[in-house]
Amino acid sequence: MNVRLLKKIAGKVGFAVLLLAILLFTVFPFYYAILTSFKSGSELFTVDYWISSFDFANYAAVLGQGSFVKSIWNSVLVSLATVLIAMGFGLTAAYALGRVQFRGRSAVLMIVLGVSMFPQVAVLSGLFEVIRAMNLYNDPLALIFSYTIFTLPFTVWILTTFMRQLPKELEEAAIVDGASPITTLFKVFIPLMWPAMATTGLLAFIAAWNEFLFALTFTLTDDQRTVPVAIALITGGSQHELPWGNLMAASVIVTVPLVVLVLIFQRRIVSGLTAGAVKG
Repeated sequence: MNVRLLKKIAGKVGFAVLLLAILLFTVFPFYYAILTSFKSGSELFTVDYWISSFDFANYAAVLGQGSFVKSIWNSVLVSLATVLIAMGFGLTAAYALGRVQFRGRSAVLMIVLGVSMFPQVAVLSGLFEVIRAMNLYNDPLALIFSYTIFTLPFTVWILTTFMRQLPKELEEAAIVDGASPITTLFKVFIPLMWPAMATTGLLAFIAAWNEFLFALTFTLTDDQRTVPVAIALITGGSQHELPWGNLMAASVIVTVPLVVLVLIFQRRIVSGLTAGAVKG
């Protein structure tokens, strides 16, 4: 009994230590960024693990730049538009792939999943030519267009998986009542799909908010750039100065909204990601 009890205690302690190590590894960089954002001058080169004073000079300097504030609004606009378009196409595609029986449905799903595996750099040059031909260079529409292309595959995949789990009796009852497929989708299925929609919408928003390569390639002026590019272009008073305080303050400003969104929708995210994992 003592040996078994010791093994049980050791297992719990080991699991707790593992969780603590994972938490430290994931949270500490953001925590240290917060610490650094409240430092200025020579304090930036001192190592501290606790906040000793609150100096908002870095935040004031960052938010005082009109181009950075404009980049935040650009990111909000581009990310929200990407989510709305991806969800609109994703829901209709998920209904067709999840509820309609037709030949080649599995092949279409595999193609959708395969498209999401292409790295951005592999299609960058071709997509640049398309955007230039459409006269969208240095325009937020170029980012919305390119982000939607890359967020739509996983949006369709997650929504299709969730759509397949909805009871068939609901659709049959709607058909008996004379509902069209569009009415069935919007009046019957969508109200039941909020967990999956919250998951896919938030993931699409985060992907668009954090994207850097396309934003750097398809925008040219400060008034059209998004937040990741704006942070990368923050410079000091000279070419030899790297303003760590301003960089960390900008990173915290950009990261906090995502953390808040994840905390608000964490239950829906988990339920949406685990949809289809258990047959019931």
